[in-house]
Amino acid sequence: MVKKEKNTSRKEKALKTKQNIYLCAEQLFKEHGFYKVSVDAIVEKAGVSKGAFYVHFASKNALIVNLAADYVKHLDLDYQHFFASFSAGAGTSEIIISLAEKIADLIVHDVGYELIKVLYEVQITRTLNADAVMGYQRELYKLFGRILNRGIEREEFRADLDLETTAKHFIMASRGLIYEWCIRYPDFDLKEASEKHYALLLTGIKK
Repeated sequence: MVKKEKNTSRKEKALKTKQNIYLCAEQLFKEHGFYKVSVDAIVEKAGVSKGAFYVHFASKNALIVNLAADYVKHLDLDYQHFFASFSAGAGTSEIIISLAEKIADLIVHDVGYELIKVLYEVQITRTLNADAVMGYQRELYKLFGRILNRGIEREEFRADLDLETTAKHFIMASRGLIYEWCIRYPDFDLKEASEKHYALLLTGIKK
């Protein structure tokens, strides 16, 4: 019984250490940006050893991906509430374009250039698994499928569409636009480009 209590105590202590590192890193990232904050700075602020950091996180980028995954969960809930806010009479094309504009707003003003840059970097180099943020199982991507299905059921979109394939094309369009924003930053209006690009995509699926 004493051994079990000791094991539980160790696990709780480890969890608190991890949470402390996590919160301190998040604060430093907000203050200085991802690239200017080192692991040394994080452990100093958290009051732990560098070894303790690497027990819980393989690298600084791994910690950033964890932060992004948590943030994405909140964003995806926001997108779902946004979709639910439309009236029953709203056109599906209008909803899709509005959603694209909202995604652009959140990427630019909430997520930010530096975090997106890190996420694209780990995806391209495949140094970390970022599927929770950029994989096709994300709730946002499922939401695209639900919205497109709404358009088919209401006979706004062609009935012969393959729903999964079409949803993926809209997702790829979003990723491409965000990538374009990254390479042209800050001289690229992501919201305006998203509205125009999605309007073009929608012409191909409307009845």
